[in-house]
Amino acid sequence: MYHYPYHFQANLQVPCTTVYMPSILPPRTYPPVNTKIFSESIKSFRLLMEQGSILLDRLGNLPFSHKIMSAAQQGNQAEVNRLIHSLGLKVPVKTSYTPTGVNFELTTQTSPAAPVSCCTLTINMKWGH
Repeated sequence: MYHYPYHFQANLQVPCTTVYMPSILPPRTYPPVNTKIFSESIKSFRLLMEQGSILLDRLGNLPFSHKIMSAAQQGNQAEVNRLIHSLGLKVPVKTSYTPTGVNFELTTQTSPAAPVSCCTLTINMKWGH
């Protein structure tokens, strides 16, 4: 049996002075739909997919993929970047890898008119156990 040396008495009588009255909110108003930015993003993403397809085609070349994997296994990021850059892709590619896989992140290029990239295509592939 448990012994509690302190005694606590709760005051459960709380006066209720507020009355709940549901407020009726006016319906939300939304700005008109503008698809200009979305359409531009779609065009940019098509370019990323084309460049991604070129990357995959080149990685399908066994001697080239062997060079990439060998450089990655040795932890030679500069060589991996050089090999990817040698493909002549029109978009920046960020490559990262682990012993079990490789990630390629293709992004749209920024410009003074568009200082933030609109789109990213990430390709994740397994290459080990």
